[in-house]
Amino acid sequence: MAEQAQYEELVRQFSAFGAVKREMGRTLPSDCPSGSAAVLTLLARHGEMRMSKLAELLAVDMSVTSRHVTHVAERGWIERSPDPADKRSRILRLTPAGEDRVREMSRRTTQLLAERLSEWTDDDVAELTRLMARLRASFDDCRTPAITQ
Repeated sequence: MAEQAQYEELVRQFSAFGAVKREMGRTLPSDCPSGSAAVLTLLARHGEMRMSKLAELLAVDMSVTSRHVTHVAERGWIERSPDPADKRSRILRLTPAGEDRVREMSRRTTQLLAERLSEWTDDDVAELTRLMARLRASFDDCRTPAITQ
């Protein structure tokens, strides 16, 4: 197990990582704020889904999810259709325009990363990717409630 000082340094690095996320966010098209980008990205990754599933994946409440969904629907990037299994629910899916928007966001973000990491080796980039995936998986485990005795 790592030393306390290593965890403290990791906390400092996470705080500083906000600047990286902000710069990546600035690459987004002006009509697509980060919440809308997250909606589009999740629909591209997971396919069509109910609003409740999207709220779960975004880890925000339904009112916030609804605002993001309204924003992207008004721009024609997603469509909302009745759920055949439950007419009270809606199924969300990307439109061709939404798929184009996701490709454009991905292109911009990939270009930024390629520029900023241009002096990194392929092995360094692969190692960072592996470690970030491992870190994310460790936190995914935290989504299930802890068992208390």
